[in-house]
Amino acid sequence: MSRVQLALNVSDIDQAVAFYTKLFATEPAKRRPGYANFAVAEPPLKLVLIENPGAEGRLNHLGVEVVSPEEVVAAQRRLADDGLATAVEENVTCCYAAQDKVWVDDPDGAPWEVYTVLADAETPDVRAQGADVCGAGACGTSAPESVVGCC
Repeated sequence: MSRVQLALNVSDIDQAVAFYTKLFATEPAKRRPGYANFAVAEPPLKLVLIENPGAEGRLNHLGVEVVSPEEVVAAQRRLADDGLATAVEENVTCCYAAQDKVWVDDPDGAPWEVYTVLADAETPDVRAQGADVCGAGACGTSAPESVVGCC
């Protein structure tokens, strides 16, 4: 099953978790310092909260979570065949999970990822520590500067 992902920058992780727990009537699936994610059953949604009080906007990035690495590869091929610039990341650790993913930006620069979680991780990406958790290059992407984000 695929589901849409919405990653938000929040100014206070505790307040945001309390609000979204009530809004979606579900507890976080994963909670770490400055980070939480919810696997919402109805509507099917992966909600990611990233504590980033200095962020210019509340939207961090968007995504589609898929079940397998093969689905990520298929999405990359389809997007590239349609003429979109993509950035591939394989077995990267980001937002407390090992992931395969492909990134693409919409016409206004909003970053989208199609990703699958390979395994849980105890730390965020060590390269992201001391920086914006999901800022440009946080997941080690060698993609153009416009392709940003993680999780």
